[in-house]
Amino acid sequence: MFKRFFGEHGAKNVVTLFHKPSNTASTRVLTLLKQTNAQEAAHATEDQASSHQPQSKLERMEFELDVTEAPPTTDQLKSILDYLGGSSAASKVIRGAKDETDAMRRLKADGETFERPVVVDWNQGKAVVGESESEILSMLRSIPKETDKA
Repeated sequence: MFKRFFGEHGAKNVVTLFHKPSNTASTRVLTLLKQTNAQEAAHATEDQASSHQPQSKLERMEFELDVTEAPPTTDQLKSILDYLGGSSAASKVIRGAKDETDAMRRLKADGETFERPVVVDWNQGKAVVGESESEILSMLRSIPKETDKA
């Protein structure tokens, strides 16, 4: 669903941060994502003007950042669990969840059981739970640049 909508030609990948401002890890992840996005925007025009060499897709991190403090919808949670490996990942994102069904039930009962930060690249079907800078940057580096999508 998300891939079909956002994966159209010319659209940037959408990366969502499920954020909680009072959580220091979440705030650090937000800063990392904003800095990475700003650096990419600053270098994009510089690269286009000065380089005649094609850049590998691992050097580029073109994405649109979506930051939300709301918990995911049940459809989004299902996708996130799929990206993380299925039901076994339920306890990583929903406090106390035993499996996907339990995670859905707990999310509906109390959105605060959703663990933040969670960074999701809907287009690539990848997610990172927590503040691992290396995992987040690895996910972002694997985003194809615009010319790779054509």
